[in-house]
Amino acid sequence: MSETEIKSNCATCKGRAYAEAHPDRLLARLWRWHTTWCPGWKAYQRELKALEEKGRTA
Repeated sequence: MSETEIKSNCATCKGRAYAEAHPDRLLARLWRWHTTWCPGWKAYQRELKALEEKGRTA
């Protein structure tokens, strides 16, 4: 995986963007709740962590 390549769709998710822009709205609360069990979100978090660690060692 290259440094700029993220396979999960969370980086471009419109729901995520809306939730970050409007954190007090019901849809944002639902989005945050779904991240507690969403396998795609967990994969996205692992990808971000791997990129962060790769940046530290580079």
